[in-house]
Amino acid sequence: MSDILSIKDLRVSVEEKEILKGINLEVKTGEVHAIMGPNGSGKSTLAYALAGHPKYEVESGEVWMGDDNVFEMSPDERAREGLFLAFQYPTAIPGVSMANFLRTAVNAVKGEVVDGEKKAIPITEFRKMMLDKMSLLQIDRAFARRYLNEGFSGGEKKRAEILQMALLEPRFAIMDETDSGLDIDALRIVSEGVNAIKGPQMGIVLITHYNRILNYIKPDYVHILVNGRIIASGGQELAERLEVEGYDNVIKEAVQEAI
Repeated sequence: MSDILSIKDLRVSVEEKEILKGINLEVKTGEVHAIMGPNGSGKSTLAYALAGHPKYEVESGEVWMGDDNVFEMSPDERAREGLFLAFQYPTAIPGVSMANFLRTAVNAVKGEVVDGEKKAIPITEFRKMMLDKMSLLQIDRAFARRYLNEGFSGGEKKRAEILQMALLEPRFAIMDETDSGLDIDALRIVSEGVNAIKGPQMGIVLITHYNRILNYIKPDYVHILVNGRIIASGGQELAERLEVEGYDNVIKEAVQEAI
């Protein structure tokens, strides 16, 4: 049975300026939804509001993951319930190895609670889990010994995000412009990683500005977000139209249809 991320009439402000002006969207596990739009349309605002960033003020609307009311949960509770955000610009943390960071994240999200206390996953069990996922994603084992994102290329930072996503196995993954800053080779490698771990138990919201990543990660649905509203939805052919015609023509047509 599919789980559903349901967004209903979501309105969000930043510094008292309304950015999202009534977003309605349903994403089932097993589906890939691409959200495209010009700069400043509200794509990243949607991602951060779902994750619970305090800068983004939810004015009205509802978001549910199955029977779970997202806005009644703190950001860490959302993560434990299966909501994951892959950042557009991942932060470097010198002195913290990838392996230690990943183990801490997995324990926080997936560790069992025994007698009211979080029980850590045994090191040997976690190491096997991590190496299995690294093998699946074709990541060299030496990657785990490096400090988190320190000195990483753009592609390596995004692969680190995909590895984290693979280990946490979220119900819903929000990927905020994962293709940003990647060359063609890095884009292909990162996309192959996403394709390797996506499946019927995970819904993906792929936020992007360009069609190129959708040549590798095939979306079930494409939505065009402009000025805080979804103005058009369709299949991959909609993204291909954007590639050929640009945003202006598609936006004009959507406005005319709405009149």
